[in-house]
Order: sequence, then structure tokens, then C-alpha cells
Amino acid sequence: MKVPSYMARLTGMCLWGLVDDEGRAELRPDLIAGAAFPGDPAITASEVETWMLMLDEVGFLTIYTVGGSTWFALSRPLVTQRPTESEHPAPPVPESSGGFMAMGGAGERARERVQAEGAERASRWAEWAAEQEGVAPPERPLLLDAPPIGCPEHPHNRFTLDCGACGTARRRHDLWLTEQRYAKKVERYEQSLSDTEPW
Repeated sequence: MKVPSYMARLTGMCLWGLVDDEGRAELRPDLIAGAAFPGDPAITASEVETWMLMLDEVGFLTIYTVGGSTWFALSRPLVTQRPTESEHPAPPVPESSGGFMAMGGAGERARERVQAEGAERASRWAEWAAEQEGVAPPERPLLLDAPPIGCPEHPHNRFTLDCGACGTARRRHDLWLTEQRYAKKVERYEQSLSDTEPW
């Protein structure tokens, strides 16, 4: 038996607070994601659906379809002192073999939908990766080519020593960086003008 992931187990614990006294509720992954993980935009409905399928596979809950809606029932709901009768439809009665006779293929349809969404997501990631391969390598940082900050006697002076030559070197360093940055901005501007010119 496959052990569900940590997030699937956490979702299972949250389901105990979302179901009725008989452990039933409608399978609405978007609502379950909002109720179980409030304020967390990283948790998507498709992830919750995947975790629900994991919980179905290990027998924690049963997914079934009745009247065009998909429902789930926990195998072991919490015990209550005075349980109220559920307004949700009951899961189908299992055959003697242990399988459900009226499953309706809800789990299979949900599995197919999750796999289709996963394939679509994988194709989007592949497109993104292909775009990233064509990106130019990063530019060399200007500071690597800049003149030193201090004078020859104090090459790494950070104004801890009172030296006139260090101050001059620092001003030369700052001026060089400013000129290089300006030159790069002008180059980008001229490229943008040439890119927008009509043929």
C-alpha cells in the first residue's frame, strides 16, 4: 500500500472538520483548498484533487458520483455524541468482493483530469525551459572592471585611513562606474529605437 504524502495526510486531517456527522461531503477541491489552507495561494484545487485521490487509494475515504455530483465519504468519521442524519447521498454499497458496484468512475475521471492538467503544466514548463535556453548569458558586472577604490599604498581602503590619494582614487572609481552605466543605458535606448523602426 502506497503511503500518501505529507500534504495528503494533512488534507485528510482537515477533512474531519469539513464533513457532516456521517463523514460525507461534496468533492469541491477549490472549497476544500480554501477551508483547509486559508490564505495560502500556493495550494491549488488540482493539488487538493491529487491528494484526495491518494487518500481514496489508501482507503481513507471513498469518492463516488450520485446525480451528476461527485461526493466523498470518510471511512472512519469522527464519533459524535448525538449524530445528525446526513443530507448528502450515501456511498454505494460494496459488493461481496469488496469493490463498489455503482462507483460511476468518479475516481477514474478525477484521475484522468489530474493527469491531463499535469501534462498541460509539464508542456508549459517545457516551453518555459526552451525559452530560457535561448536567453543570453548574464553581463559581466561593472565592478570587476572598475579601477581600484584606494591608492597603490592602500588598495582596499574603505575611508578608514585619511589619505588624499585614496579619495582621488575613489572619485575616479565612482566616475568610471557612472560613465559605464550611462553608456549601457544609451546603448539599450538606441537598440530599442532600432527595434521599433518600420521596415
